[in-house]
Amino acid sequence: MCLILIAYRRHPRYPLLVAANRDEFHDRPTAPLAFWDDLPQIIAGRDLKEGGTWMGIDRTGRFAAITNYRDPSRASPNAPSRGHLVSNFLRSAEPARVYLDRLAPKARAYNGFNLVLGDAEGLFYYSNCDSGEFRALVPGLYGLSNHLLDTPWPKLERGRRALRQLLDRQPDPTPDELLELLADRTLAPDSDLPRTGVPLEWERWLSPIFIDAPGYGTRSSTALRVDAGGRAWLVETTWADGSRREFQLDGPSENPA
Repeated sequence: MCLILIAYRRHPRYPLLVAANRDEFHDRPTAPLAFWDDLPQIIAGRDLKEGGTWMGIDRTGRFAAITNYRDPSRASPNAPSRGHLVSNFLRSAEPARVYLDRLAPKARAYNGFNLVLGDAEGLFYYSNCDSGEFRALVPGLYGLSNHLLDTPWPKLERGRRALRQLLDRQPDPTPDELLELLADRTLAPDSDLPRTGVPLEWERWLSPIFIDAPGYGTRSSTALRVDAGGRAWLVETTWADGSRREFQLDGPSENPA
């Protein structure tokens, strides 16, 4: 997943709003958003190569999402799959703080990642490319791409600005309006591009919110809306076939994030 936009306790009706694009090679086998047959408490897409996922929620409202940290010089082909960091949290009953404390000593075994976890105690961010400590997020707007949280890459700044404008004008933002934020194909000028160790041509291809590069791009877009009672709505569009999936979960009496 290459862009996650989050409004956390920023809207009076919806304490958690998420709009996220998953960018991946087109030939990587993937299952769309669904309840998992082997873990029916989880609703998420699934990476069929390694078995993990990039974003999901469970029936109690616990939320998790991950992005890769782009640094080809540090990537190891033998590292464990980062997608299991999401699915392992969702399959467990551990509080996010406990899970992250347990993860920290072994986090360097993984290629670079950014992990966001939400539960009844709050919303938390952790990266194995940062200080080594997780952060409890305060209410606000956040963006996460393939660097650290809120690193001001052009796509992240455009997306966060669009999310802010949506919340300012719309008292009841719909999942479809969140998905619209993710369709922006605007290329960043070369002067604003990050330098992450990939060729300049690829920095250009990777610079929009919605990516369409040779053999690689935005595979799916997902919107998540959680209200103050913990009820969650998920909508996903899979771009290979234009299919759409919608789910609603009745959560606990308190907001899960």
